[in-house]
Amino acid sequence: MSLTQRQSELKQECLNELGEDAWHDGWQSLLGLSPDLFQAGVKLAAVPRRKQYLHPKVQHLVSVAVDSASTHLYMPGIQRHIKAALKEGATPTEVMEVIELTSTLGIHACNIGVPTLVEAMKEEGIYEKHYPTGAPFDERRLRLKEDFTKKRGYWHEFWEDFLLLDPEFFGAYLDFSSVPWVKDAKGDGTANGSLEPKIKELIYCAFDAAATHLYQPGLKLHMRNALRYGASPEEITEVLEIATLLSLHTAHVATPILAQCMT
Repeated sequence: MSLTQRQSELKQECLNELGEDAWHDGWQSLLGLSPDLFQAGVKLAAVPRRKQYLHPKVQHLVSVAVDSASTHLYMPGIQRHIKAALKEGATPTEVMEVIELTSTLGIHACNIGVPTLVEAMKEEGIYEKHYPTGAPFDERRLRLKEDFTKKRGYWHEFWEDFLLLDPEFFGAYLDFSSVPWVKDAKGDGTANGSLEPKIKELIYCAFDAAATHLYQPGLKLHMRNALRYGASPEEITEVLEIATLLSLHTAHVATPILAQCMT
Protein backbone atom coordinates (compact mmCIF):
# COMPACT_ATOMS: atom_id res chain seq x y z
CA MET A 1 0.00 0.00 0.00
CA SER A 2 1.51 3.32 -1.01
CA LEU A 3 1.67 6.27 1.38
CA THR A 4 -0.82 8.19 -0.76
CA GLN A 5 -3.34 5.36 -0.53
CA ARG A 6 -2.83 5.14 3.22
CA GLN A 7 -3.23 8.90 3.65
CA SER A 8 -6.47 8.79 1.69
CA GLU A 9 -7.83 6.02 3.87
CA LEU A 10 -6.73 7.75 7.08
CA LYS A 11 -8.40 10.99 6.04
CA GLN A 12 -11.62 9.16 5.34
CA GLU A 13 -11.35 7.47 8.73
CA CYS A 14 -11.00 10.91 10.32
CA LEU A 15 -14.07 12.24 8.50
CA ASN A 16 -16.08 9.16 9.47
CA GLU A 17 -15.09 9.35 13.12
CA LEU A 18 -15.07 13.09 13.74
CA GLY A 19 -17.28 14.49 10.99
CA GLU A 20 -16.41 16.57 7.97
CA ASP A 21 -16.64 19.82 9.94
CA ALA A 22 -13.75 18.66 12.13
CA TRP A 23 -11.27 18.69 9.22
CA HIS A 24 -8.80 21.57 9.16
CA ASP A 25 -5.26 22.47 8.08
CA GLY A 26 -3.80 21.06 11.28
CA TRP A 27 -5.12 17.59 10.50
CA GLN A 28 -4.02 17.96 6.88
CA SER A 29 -0.44 18.83 7.78
CA LEU A 30 -0.28 16.14 10.47
CA LEU A 31 -1.49 13.55 7.97
CA GLY A 32 1.28 14.47 5.56
CA LEU A 33 4.08 14.60 8.11
CA SER A 34 3.17 11.85 10.58
CA PRO A 35 0.42 9.44 9.47
CA ASP A 36 1.01 7.36 12.61
CA LEU A 37 0.38 10.27 15.00
CA PHE A 38 -2.54 11.34 12.81
CA GLN A 39 -4.18 7.94 13.13
CA ALA A 40 -3.57 7.76 16.88
CA GLY A 41 -4.87 11.31 17.33
CA VAL A 42 -8.08 10.56 15.45
CA LYS A 43 -8.67 7.47 17.59
CA LEU A 44 -8.10 9.51 20.74
CA ALA A 45 -10.51 12.25 19.69
CA ALA A 46 -13.12 9.73 18.57
CA VAL A 47 -13.61 8.04 21.96
CA PRO A 48 -15.88 10.65 23.62
CA ARG A 49 -17.63 11.35 20.32
CA ARG A 50 -18.45 7.66 19.99
CA LYS A 51 -19.56 7.07 23.59
CA GLN A 52 -21.49 10.33 24.01
CA TYR A 53 -22.31 10.17 27.69
CA LEU A 54 -22.70 13.89 27.09
CA HIS A 55 -24.82 15.24 24.24
CA PRO A 56 -22.65 16.44 21.30
CA LYS A 57 -23.78 19.99 22.06
CA VAL A 58 -22.42 19.73 25.58
CA GLN A 59 -19.21 18.11 24.34
CA HIS A 60 -18.57 21.10 22.12
CA LEU A 61 -19.42 23.53 24.93
CA VAL A 62 -16.86 21.74 27.11
CA SER A 63 -14.31 22.17 24.31
CA VAL A 64 -15.18 25.88 24.09
CA ALA A 65 -14.35 26.18 27.80
CA VAL A 66 -11.01 24.40 27.41
CA ASP A 67 -9.99 26.39 24.34
CA SER A 68 -11.21 29.82 25.51
CA ALA A 69 -9.72 29.58 29.01
CA SER A 70 -7.29 32.45 29.65
CA THR A 71 -4.53 29.87 30.12
CA HIS A 72 -4.94 28.56 26.57
CA LEU A 73 -6.87 30.89 24.21
CA TYR A 74 -6.66 28.53 21.25
CA MET A 75 -8.46 30.60 18.64
CA PRO A 76 -8.95 27.90 15.95
CA GLY A 77 -10.56 25.57 18.47
CA ILE A 78 -12.79 28.30 19.90
CA GLN A 79 -14.10 29.09 16.42
CA ARG A 80 -14.65 25.46 15.42
CA HIS A 81 -16.36 24.38 18.62
CA ILE A 82 -18.62 27.42 18.84
CA LYS A 83 -19.79 26.74 15.29
CA ALA A 84 -20.22 23.04 16.07
CA ALA A 85 -22.11 23.74 19.31
CA LEU A 86 -24.53 26.04 17.48
CA LYS A 87 -24.98 23.39 14.79
CA GLU A 88 -25.80 20.83 17.49
CA GLY A 89 -28.54 23.06 18.88
CA ALA A 90 -26.81 25.33 21.38
CA THR A 91 -28.18 28.84 21.58
CA PRO A 92 -25.92 31.91 21.45
CA THR A 93 -27.01 32.56 25.03
CA GLU A 94 -25.74 29.13 26.11
CA VAL A 95 -22.41 29.67 24.36
CA MET A 96 -22.14 33.08 26.01
CA GLU A 97 -22.82 31.46 29.36
CA VAL A 98 -19.89 29.10 28.83
CA ILE A 99 -17.71 32.15 28.15
CA GLU A 100 -19.00 33.78 31.34
CA LEU A 101 -18.27 30.66 33.38
CA THR A 102 -14.81 30.25 31.90
CA SER A 103 -13.99 33.90 32.53
CA THR A 104 -13.84 33.16 36.28
CA LEU A 105 -10.57 31.23 35.95
CA GLY A 106 -8.50 34.26 37.01
CA ILE A 107 -9.85 34.16 40.57
CA HIS A 108 -7.54 31.23 41.22
CA ALA A 109 -4.80 33.81 41.72
CA CYS A 110 -6.64 34.64 44.95
CA ASN A 111 -7.64 31.05 45.72
CA ILE A 112 -3.95 30.09 45.66
CA GLY A 113 -2.42 33.40 46.72
CA VAL A 114 -4.56 34.32 49.74
CA PRO A 115 -3.88 31.09 51.70
CA THR A 116 -0.18 31.53 50.91
CA LEU A 117 -0.33 35.12 52.17
CA VAL A 118 -2.08 34.01 55.37
CA GLU A 119 0.54 31.33 55.89
CA ALA A 120 3.31 33.91 55.47
CA MET A 121 1.58 36.33 57.85
CA LYS A 122 1.32 33.63 60.50
CA GLU A 123 4.98 32.70 60.07
CA GLU A 124 5.90 36.37 60.53
CA GLY A 125 3.68 36.64 63.59
CA ILE A 126 1.44 39.41 62.24
CA TYR A 127 -1.75 37.52 61.38
CA GLU A 128 -3.31 37.80 64.84
CA LYS A 129 -2.71 41.56 64.87
CA HIS A 130 -4.89 41.96 61.81
CA TYR A 131 -7.36 39.08 62.15
CA PRO A 132 -7.67 37.59 65.63
CA THR A 133 -8.39 33.87 65.52
CA GLY A 134 -11.98 33.10 66.30
CA ALA A 135 -13.25 36.61 65.62
CA PRO A 136 -16.64 36.39 63.88
CA PHE A 137 -17.38 37.97 60.52
CA ASP A 138 -18.93 41.41 60.75
CA GLU A 139 -22.37 42.03 59.32
CA ARG A 140 -21.04 43.00 55.89
CA ARG A 141 -18.97 39.82 55.54
CA LEU A 142 -21.78 37.60 56.80
CA ARG A 143 -24.10 39.13 54.21
CA LEU A 144 -21.56 38.50 51.45
CA LYS A 145 -21.09 34.89 52.54
CA GLU A 146 -24.84 34.30 52.55
CA ASP A 147 -25.20 35.99 49.17
CA PHE A 148 -22.41 33.86 47.65
CA THR A 149 -23.92 30.66 49.02
CA LYS A 150 -27.34 31.56 47.66
CA LYS A 151 -26.20 32.61 44.20
CA ARG A 152 -23.45 30.04 43.62
CA GLY A 153 -25.08 27.14 45.46
CA TYR A 154 -22.15 26.25 47.71
CA TRP A 155 -19.54 27.55 50.15
CA HIS A 156 -15.97 26.38 50.62
CA GLU A 157 -13.46 27.14 53.36
CA PHE A 158 -10.94 28.59 50.92
CA TRP A 159 -13.24 31.61 50.54
CA GLU A 160 -13.00 32.39 54.27
CA ASP A 161 -9.64 34.19 54.35
CA PHE A 162 -10.32 35.90 51.04
CA LEU A 163 -13.54 37.34 52.44
CA LEU A 164 -11.72 38.25 55.65
CA LEU A 165 -8.87 40.10 53.92
CA ASP A 166 -10.80 42.04 51.28
CA PRO A 167 -14.61 42.02 51.37
CA GLU A 168 -14.74 44.72 48.68
CA PHE A 169 -12.93 42.62 46.06
CA PHE A 170 -14.77 39.50 47.23
CA GLY A 171 -18.08 41.27 46.65
CA ALA A 172 -17.00 42.41 43.19
CA TYR A 173 -15.99 38.85 42.31
CA LEU A 174 -19.28 37.55 43.67
CA ASP A 175 -21.15 39.79 41.23
CA PHE A 176 -18.80 38.83 38.37
CA SER A 177 -18.97 35.08 38.93
CA SER A 178 -22.72 35.04 39.60
CA VAL A 179 -23.76 36.45 36.21
CA PRO A 180 -24.40 33.03 34.60
CA TRP A 181 -26.16 31.82 37.74
CA VAL A 182 -28.65 34.63 38.34
CA LYS A 183 -29.59 36.21 34.99
CA ASP A 184 -32.97 35.63 33.38
CA ALA A 185 -31.43 34.11 30.25
CA LYS A 186 -34.61 32.32 29.21
CA GLY A 187 -36.84 35.34 29.55
CA ASP A 188 -39.32 33.44 31.69
CA GLY A 189 -38.65 35.14 34.99
CA THR A 190 -36.41 32.37 36.33
CA ALA A 191 -33.10 33.98 37.29
CA ASN A 192 -30.81 30.97 37.03
CA GLY A 193 -29.11 31.28 33.64
CA SER A 194 -29.60 29.13 30.56
CA LEU A 195 -27.54 26.00 31.30
CA GLU A 196 -28.59 23.60 34.03
CA PRO A 197 -26.39 23.65 37.15
CA LYS A 198 -24.86 20.26 36.34
CA ILE A 199 -23.56 21.53 33.00
CA LYS A 200 -22.23 24.71 34.62
CA GLU A 201 -20.23 22.63 37.07
CA LEU A 202 -18.90 20.43 34.25
CA ILE A 203 -17.69 23.56 32.49
CA TYR A 204 -15.72 24.53 35.60
CA CYS A 205 -14.28 21.00 35.72
CA ALA A 206 -13.17 21.29 32.09
CA PHE A 207 -10.92 24.30 32.44
CA ASP A 208 -9.70 23.36 35.92
CA ALA A 209 -8.59 19.94 34.64
CA ALA A 210 -6.98 21.18 31.42
CA ALA A 211 -3.20 20.75 31.22
CA THR A 212 -2.77 24.52 30.90
CA HIS A 213 -4.24 25.03 34.38
CA LEU A 214 -4.49 21.88 36.55
CA TYR A 215 -6.18 23.62 39.47
CA GLN A 216 -6.82 20.60 41.68
CA PRO A 217 -8.72 22.26 44.58
CA GLY A 218 -11.30 23.73 42.21
CA LEU A 219 -11.49 20.56 40.15
CA LYS A 220 -12.41 18.41 43.14
CA LEU A 221 -14.88 21.01 44.41
CA HIS A 222 -16.68 21.26 41.08
CA MET A 223 -16.65 17.48 40.58
CA ARG A 224 -18.45 17.13 43.91
CA ASN A 225 -20.88 19.88 42.95
CA ALA A 226 -21.54 18.20 39.60
CA LEU A 227 -22.19 14.84 41.29
CA ARG A 228 -24.63 16.51 43.68
CA TYR A 229 -26.44 18.04 40.71
CA GLY A 230 -26.84 14.60 39.14
CA ALA A 231 -23.78 14.17 36.92
CA SER A 232 -22.62 10.60 36.48
CA PRO A 233 -18.97 9.51 36.90
CA GLU A 234 -19.03 8.65 33.19
CA GLU A 235 -20.06 12.19 32.27
CA ILE A 236 -17.30 13.70 34.38
CA THR A 237 -14.77 11.27 32.93
CA GLU A 238 -15.86 12.33 29.45
CA VAL A 239 -15.18 15.96 30.37
CA LEU A 240 -11.64 14.94 31.37
CA GLU A 241 -11.20 13.05 28.11
CA ILE A 242 -12.29 16.07 26.09
CA ALA A 243 -9.91 18.29 28.07
CA THR A 244 -7.13 15.82 27.29
CA LEU A 245 -7.59 16.51 23.57
CA LEU A 246 -5.81 19.82 24.18
CA SER A 247 -2.69 17.71 23.49
CA LEU A 248 -3.59 17.61 19.80
CA HIS A 249 -3.22 21.37 19.53
CA THR A 250 0.55 20.95 19.67
CA ALA A 251 0.54 19.10 16.36
CA HIS A 252 -2.30 21.12 14.87
CA VAL A 253 -0.37 24.37 15.38
CA ALA A 254 3.18 23.15 14.80
CA THR A 255 2.84 20.85 11.78
CA PRO A 256 1.47 23.52 9.40
CA ILE A 257 4.48 25.66 10.34
CA LEU A 258 6.86 22.75 9.69
CA ALA A 259 5.14 22.03 6.38
CA GLN A 260 5.47 25.67 5.36
CA CYS A 261 9.16 25.71 6.24
CA MET A 262 9.74 22.64 4.08
CA THR A 263 8.39 24.28 0.91
